[in-house]
Amino acid sequence: MPCLQAVFWDVDGTLADTELTGHRLAYNRAFKDCGLNWIWDESLYTDLLSIPGGRQRMQHYSERLGQSLDADLLDRLRVIKQRHYLDVVASGGVQLRPGVQDLLEELSASGVQQWIVTSSGKASVEALLRSLRTDLRDVFQGMVTADDVERHKPNPDPYLRALEFCGVSSDHALALEDSAAGLQSARSANLRCLITPSAWDHDWQLFSECAQCVVDHLGGEQAPTVHHGPTCAQGRITLEYLQLLLSLPLR
Repeated sequence: MPCLQAVFWDVDGTLADTELTGHRLAYNRAFKDCGLNWIWDESLYTDLLSIPGGRQRMQHYSERLGQSLDADLLDRLRVIKQRHYLDVVASGGVQLRPGVQDLLEELSASGVQQWIVTSSGKASVEALLRSLRTDLRDVFQGMVTADDVERHKPNPDPYLRALEFCGVSSDHALALEDSAAGLQSARSANLRCLITPSAWDHDWQLFSECAQCVVDHLGGEQAPTVHHGPTCAQGRITLEYLQLLLSLPLR
């Protein structure tokens, strides 16, 4: 049985609930600062989350409206949005998803490498890690962010770069994701994947066909519901459970 040597964590929607109460507010503040009369409410933003990456999301929305945003304005929006996001995060408005803290600590104590693999920028991720109740920066061996690759999820590039950085083969690593784009990225890099679906991404057919496991959360006060995959006998997702997933055939 392959031994689990590395776990790759997506951030937005997997590690923490950052989207609706974090990124969305920051986008709206940036739009106002730049004179755009755009307002992304929760319903619209949920729809736009099918587009991975902030720059791509804004470009897609402008094209939907028949408008054109030049590269300079997109860059300005991205910088201003990031500043507002850092302010939101610093205020404590973003929290870890259930069961994440326990799994992070167990993997760290067991010597399993942990890497962040995300379509967010490095500054946003670092601010989030600093803002949490327990500073998590020392838990991770490194990160691959939007600043490190040209092609983002669902392309395999972020995970291929993570495998390169950590020096572990795909047979000894596992990805934790919440979205169809993240799952496609991990699978294209020959990684097994556990999915904890976000409220806005329920591509159940893809999840059940391609993920090793689909659970509503990683644990906490209540045991996770397993929608697909092995029974979670311990009442939360543990290192032992991830090791079991690694032994399953690649889907």
